Amino acid sequence: MIDLYDAEFDQEWTAYFQSLDKGIKEKIAKKIGKILAYPAKKHLKKSLFFVDEVGQYRILYRIFEENKRVRFYFVGTHKEYEKWYKQDI
Repeated sequence: MIDLYDAEFDQEWTAYFQSLDKGIKEKIAKKIGKILAYPAKKHLKKSLFFVDEVGQYRILYRIFEENKRVRFYFVGTHKEYEKWYKQDI
């Protein structure tokens, strides 16, 4: 049996997610489910953040092992992700 992590979303997540079209939202939601089952794909260099890909889109998140939760911060295209990463980290 898989022990799922709890999902938590940063206050800005909703704005990023709502800007996506319905098809992409469905794919992102499916990927979030997979992340909660098996977190930690690719760790960003010199950062506490992890990044996962859904086509041309990127999802940034952090894993908190002590209480088994994943906090999601950003979702957007690769170009938007690079801009977010440079200004917010």
